Amino acid sequence: MRIQSNKPLRTCLLTGALAITALPLASAAGNDRARDGDDRPGEDRLLPGNLLVSRTVYSNNPGIVKVGEVLPPDCAATTGGCSAPSGAPFDGTYPTVWNNDLYDASFGITSRIFLDELTPFGFPLRTIAVPAEPSEGTTAADHLVTSFPSKSELALNLSTDGRFITFVGYVAAPDTVDVSNSNTPGAIDTTNPVGTAFLRAVAQMDSRGHLQFTETNAYSGNNGRAAILNDSQGVDVYYTAGNAGNGGNPQPNGILLGAGAQIISPANLPESAQVPGVPTPVASFSVTELGAKADKLGKDDNFRGLTIFNNVLYFSKGSGSNGVNTVYFVDTAGSACPNGVGIPAAGAKLPTAPLAFNPATLATVGLPNNTCILAGFPSTPNKSAPTTAFPFGIWFADARTLYVADEGDGYTGGTDLYTHAAAQATAGLQKWVFDVQAAQWKLAYVINAGLGLGQPYQVHGYPSGNNAATGLPWAPATDGLRNITGRMDHDGTVFIWGITSTISGNGDTGADPNRLVVVIDQLKNADPSKATRDRFVTLRTARFAEALRGVSFTPGSDGSRN
Repeated sequence: MRIQSNKPLRTCLLTGALAITALPLASAAGNDRARDGDDRPGEDRLLPGNLLVSRTVYSNNPGIVKVGEVLPPDCAATTGGCSAPSGAPFDGTYPTVWNNDLYDASFGITSRIFLDELTPFGFPLRTIAVPAEPSEGTTAADHLVTSFPSKSELALNLSTDGRFITFVGYVAAPDTVDVSNSNTPGAIDTTNPVGTAFLRAVAQMDSRGHLQFTETNAYSGNNGRAAILNDSQGVDVYYTAGNAGNGGNPQPNGILLGAGAQIISPANLPESAQVPGVPTPVASFSVTELGAKADKLGKDDNFRGLTIFNNVLYFSKGSGSNGVNTVYFVDTAGSACPNGVGIPAAGAKLPTAPLAFNPATLATVGLPNNTCILAGFPSTPNKSAPTTAFPFGIWFADARTLYVADEGDGYTGGTDLYTHAAAQATAGLQKWVFDVQAAQWKLAYVINAGLGLGQPYQVHGYPSGNNAATGLPWAPATDGLRNITGRMDHDGTVFIWGITSTISGNGDTGADPNRLVVVIDQLKNADPSKATRDRFVTLRTARFAEALRGVSFTPGSDGSRN
């Protein structure tokens, strides 16, 4: 998004004068149909050009988990089995509840979703509470929650025409255990130790805060992470990113079909009337494209971030032992990357239909491959070399300038966790510039000044000292960046907003209170020595029992996308 003048914003950010640490809750919005985006008399509108930040709040109810409770839920009915018979060592009290992750590897608890509108320099304006209980929904009990410690969830993305934002969650009640690793009802894996099943759903919201939900059986055993609505030129589909599977190998067909990149048609019915069918993948990648030995089917598509630029769909992968941690694009032309690496073909179009596959070979060879690694980005499989890239959010400033958030390696292996985080050279915001002659992207520099990598910070009410369960400090420290969005001024000044990742001695670092930050860069600069003035400013720090997840511009913000 190009803006004519933003001198006050630039001045505030350069001086580092703003730090918003508390955002009061405002009135909740209903979940009326959001397809038309029409204004309605007497309703407040989210202002174009403002930020929207997704936030989740844990209820901090000790009774959610009982000490000695055997987990995961209904594990005895699965072939995956239960955790140790001694049961959960901690009750539901925050933050010690997350130490149960050391006992139950699938541990998580659902929590409410809030969408906070802020000015670009962090001033809070209002909050929209997503209905979290059937009784709160104004349309046939529609509701949605997230999993509180699941750090990869709740990315926000503007639709291709800028009228809507979208995100992904679970059709479940708050305070429900292990939903993030549950099956979906239409894709049951009996080897998954979590014996419960919950639908996932894409949420869509217009500028008036009207919400609609589209249920899916995708991401069984794991989580959906991001969604974008393609609503341009007569198209009306969601693209989503996520991961599937929490059981053994081989995985059922429903798990393979519900992994990675999906294409979903928006529903026009309330949740109670929806009957989602078999998942519909839109893209897939395999390390066999690079000449490497095949991984566990479906796990190369463990996607985290996604964006659309110039009619091309991009994904990032930044975790897991399979596949490649890198940036990908969907090759709808079919000829851009014969060896698994390339650049999008000129005139490429966005996909409009699910990926065709052979049902007879799905369980043995998986989905066909139509996804490529973006040339210049890492292309060595994770199993072949030490992993040093952890990409998450992606934002294009223009056709030759790409910003990639790297969340850091998440190391919490010893008392050196802070110094290890501080020493990371690629964590933070990476600036990539396209080399036309070489036909590939090159890393220009990494911006992390002001992020405070490895510098512990205090959160009011958070424990001091060490966590007895891990022997490491409770205090969180920034490890890198996850979701980002940006915009550019008419003179080439680029503003990037991001959500931080954390490390700490918490049993699950995804439950740490993290931060919203912003930095200024110059589009034309590719010289690392000239980027030394680029310095992040903290706009907001999550409070006790809060976590920040996604950042986008508000619906109606012309041309801004994360």
